[in-house]
Amino acid sequence: MGLRKILTDKDPALHKVCRPVVNFDGRLHRLLDDMRETLVEANGVGLAAPQVGILRRVVIVDLGDEILELVNPQLLETDGEQEGAEGCLSVPGKYGLVKRPNFARVRAQDRDGQWYEAEGEELIARCFCHELDHLDGIMYTEVMERFLTEEELNADEE
Repeated sequence: MGLRKILTDKDPALHKVCRPVVNFDGRLHRLLDDMRETLVEANGVGLAAPQVGILRRVVIVDLGDEILELVNPQLLETDGEQEGAEGCLSVPGKYGLVKRPNFARVRAQDRDGQWYEAEGEELIARCFCHELDHLDGIMYTEVMERFLTEEELNADEE
């Protein structure tokens, strides 16, 4: 396993549509393991393969008690709405005001190619939508209303 460099929003790779994963092999397993280590080191909630320079449909999401691996994920269902601060490891130090669904259900494959479904509310729903956007070359800065000020961020922490 190893840490991967997280690309910043100026990198053209972050603005490209990713290709599906077709080989569920050691290379994919190594990518998932490296992404896990990179996410933990960066203290993030989610990470998409294009953020580490790999244009494949692969995402990981930290659920708190486990890190979910989503290969070839598809958004099946959303419901409700939430608006709040959203950040990204590829846009360090900045947060934007973003509307997202309050609930999301996804279908994805695991590292061995087996299909499964996962769902989440609030932060997890936000994370599913944010990370899946990365796979289509969409950054949160393209869907946000505006960047949040330092004062707004400090008020949210209190």
